Amino acid sequence: MGLIRRAAVAGAFYPSQADELSRTIGNFLIDCRQEIKLPRPPKAIIVPHAGYVYSGAVAASAYTLLRPLHAEISRVVLLGPVHRVPIKGLALPGGEAFATPLGTVPLDVNACKQLEALAQVSVNAAAHALEHSLEVQLPFLQRVLDHFTLIPLAVGDASPEQVAEVLEQVWGGSETLLVISSDLSHYLPYPLAQRVDADTTQTILELNQQFGHNQACGATPIQGLLSVAQRHRMQPYLLDLRNSGDTAGDKERVVGYASFAFCEAA
Repeated sequence: MGLIRRAAVAGAFYPSQADELSRTIGNFLIDCRQEIKLPRPPKAIIVPHAGYVYSGAVAASAYTLLRPLHAEISRVVLLGPVHRVPIKGLALPGGEAFATPLGTVPLDVNACKQLEALAQVSVNAAAHALEHSLEVQLPFLQRVLDHFTLIPLAVGDASPEQVAEVLEQVWGGSETLLVISSDLSHYLPYPLAQRVDADTTQTILELNQQFGHNQACGATPIQGLLSVAQRHRMQPYLLDLRNSGDTAGDKERVVGYASFAFCEAA
């Protein structure tokens, strides 16, 4: 196999040992009391990307919905915002695979090559090398799916329309899952964060793109998803909404987390 993007935040955002990591995710999934019954399997999910101790339980509320689809989903399109390397547009990593302590995930190399033809898409390994927003989703996906290929895109200075064009090109059928990685508000006092995040989640549920990066660090990829959700008549569902003050942190300055599922129209 060619160039592999190695795990950068194992041991920091999540356990670095495979057995401990698998057990940690398994416990999140077991403890998840998912009470929402979706009318159809999810085509897309939005999940947070903090350290597992903070946001893992919230992410699990979406990933548990994929367990019945473990053999059906064979390709994951994963988008998350850049935190370390500023870029224009959207960036692919190059190479052929991503690695985590749970093993190696092959890239859908052909689809990635086709995306490179779009003006807003480039190859930028540096944008992916230390980026956690995509990496932290992979162990969850490895735990709930059998075998899948990956299309990982780091999102920088781009428009929602540019993101939507990428999503449309790799839309696929029931074998393809779209995953958007984003946290909500950052470092607000607990009561204010609750109000701000409640407003943001309601805006997303209305498929309304009128929110900014101070409300969701992954605002641009979320807005791109909302654009295609309108065209495909998708229905969003809020699965969980909490913040770090609810999970593992103090309540002075908290970070908000939410999980959503999007279902296509019948």
